[in-house]
Amino acid sequence: MPAVSIPHLVIPFASCDSDAWKESMKAQPAGGLKNLGKLLQGMKLLSSDEGEAHSLSTPHERVLAQVQGLDVAVDGLTPWAALEANTGSAKAWAFITPCHWAMGREHATMTDPSALTLTPEDSQTLLAAMQPYFATEGITLHYAAPEHWLAEGEVFRTLPTASLDRVLGRNVDPWLAPSKAMKLLQNEMQMLLYTHPLNDERSAKRLLPVNSFWISGTGALNQPVQQTEKINTPRALAQAAFKDDWASYVKAWGEIDAMGIAQLLVQQNAGQAVRITLCGERNAHTFETTAQSFFNKISHRFKTKNPLDLLSQL
Repeated sequence: MPAVSIPHLVIPFASCDSDAWKESMKAQPAGGLKNLGKLLQGMKLLSSDEGEAHSLSTPHERVLAQVQGLDVAVDGLTPWAALEANTGSAKAWAFITPCHWAMGREHATMTDPSALTLTPEDSQTLLAAMQPYFATEGITLHYAAPEHWLAEGEVFRTLPTASLDRVLGRNVDPWLAPSKAMKLLQNEMQMLLYTHPLNDERSAKRLLPVNSFWISGTGALNQPVQQTEKINTPRALAQAAFKDDWASYVKAWGEIDAMGIAQLLVQQNAGQAVRITLCGERNAHTFETTAQSFFNKISHRFKTKNPLDLLSQL
């Protein structure tokens, strides 16, 4: 018989390295994370992912990669693009994300690519314009979706890259791929895009211009992988954190607690094993339902776990 899939809730940016995060979470409505506290009382720590705030991959991405059997031995070389390409070969791939860099006096800041609201037609127009320049570096672009393309090229086999979740809303300079050829290519594309007619049309519509691209998800698959867990990964906390919108962040946490976590609690109380992974910007902790004796079940009624204490450790 096939193995039973355990429901698994992975929560990116469950905590953030920000004083604003601490103050906002302390000021949340009373009982804002009550379901999380109850859920954790019936769980044990299954595993921990200890990392650094400046690692190229975020904790939630490392957790998701491990669940799917992807190699995470080298930071920044998790072959997400190769997984999506699904060619059955060991070719090297990357994601290319058309994006807008907000230019400041001292540095450029990455704007959320979703804010561009690119249409499929506009995205393919940009891809066609940029393809000849990528080809000079042995890279072939393939359209995948308006917000990202797949890039095939040997250069990506050993090129570590930072995920978008690391750079959104931040100075791009410390996160650029360590490749002179790719940096020159980005400079060329910035000049090309500056005068591209599509950006003139976007400016006339008061839309952000596409003025650069981002490389991520690099690497190659040496063997097929298959996801064995049923995973839910809400993005509302991440989206609010990228915008420094802490009121929306606290509201999103309340909704996750009232919906996704409440559902896990119902399943756990019904005797089903469930998992939850709480991810910060450095670390991730995974908890799983544990079998409890009658005494432990009774004693838990008199214990109160403060989820904020746990989140602050991430």
